[in-house]
Amino acid sequence: MSLKRLGAGRGRMSLVVLAACALAFGGAIPESSSAAADGKPRCISTPRAYRAAWDARQVRCVSPSLFGTTHARGSASPYPRGFWYAWAGSNTNLERFLELRRTYGDTPPKVGIGILSYVGYPGLNTWDTPTDLAVYTLSPGVRAQVPAFETWFRLLDEEFGNTGAYPLAAQTRLAYVYSRLGPRQDVVDAFQAVTGCRRTALLNGKDVSAKIGCNAAFLGALAAAGPSPYATGESKSCFRNFAARYKGPKTAAALRGVLYQCQDVGFLNTGVGLGYNTYANPFVCKPAREQSVLQKYTGREFILPNTAFDRLPSHVDIELELGKPSQRRFLNSGYC
Repeated sequence: MSLKRLGAGRGRMSLVVLAACALAFGGAIPESSSAAADGKPRCISTPRAYRAAWDARQVRCVSPSLFGTTHARGSASPYPRGFWYAWAGSNTNLERFLELRRTYGDTPPKVGIGILSYVGYPGLNTWDTPTDLAVYTLSPGVRAQVPAFETWFRLLDEEFGNTGAYPLAAQTRLAYVYSRLGPRQDVVDAFQAVTGCRRTALLNGKDVSAKIGCNAAFLGALAAAGPSPYATGESKSCFRNFAARYKGPKTAAALRGVLYQCQDVGFLNTGVGLGYNTYANPFVCKPAREQSVLQKYTGREFILPNTAFDRLPSHVDIELELGKPSQRRFLNSGYC
């Protein structure tokens, strides 16, 4: 969610948090103005109220009607304009971000980088692009969807019809690999198993290529699809190009390649609607090497139609302070 592959990345199932929300965050008590008539906590339901809680370093429950996406500062939409869908964090993610702000507000890089890590950015040891968190509401009738692999292929069928480009056998194989991880395996291992791209090289920031072991079907899908929306491409054209031009075997690797190229379904993507990162989870007080795979899963993420901020009912931008790369040892040593 979140411009994941280029460090910006990234995204389901709404959860209503009412009376228990104060207990869920260490007994934080909202201000009296945040209480309903019956005295129960009132969850944040507007972007403006979210920013007020952020500024006050309050931890409060957040309504499922709010979403958040990290983006390059100055962007006119959650994702660059060529993207068909944008990745978005859920209300539970937004609650966690408030907790980061309260806990580490005196060490701003732990807040800003912690948010980027939580939503699935790779390459954070060197990331230096000014980045904001947009918090927003959706227009009536707009659906937030869980970005499971099955969701993507359903959306493609709805948009383009059954082109034969995404055979069920390949879809099944893709889902199977990601659902059969061993206790010490993670989604980067699954990506390697499907595409051949070596885990260590990916985590070291190497571009996908034959040099790092990426197989012919994966690379052929990238070539057929054409430029990514991060460059000069556009998601729908990218998918059309793949359907028309790809002549190789229509395997799980090819399908993984077209999602990677056209919709930022990067190598940290779980395929089940949860975030993941190999860095230390900000909410687990251990170094990254001592955290289990399960502990490195993060919050819920969704996909939403990408649209200009000025077309949304309401939104705010919160500037994230990232500090200098030399200040980020906590990514591996842990936050606390």
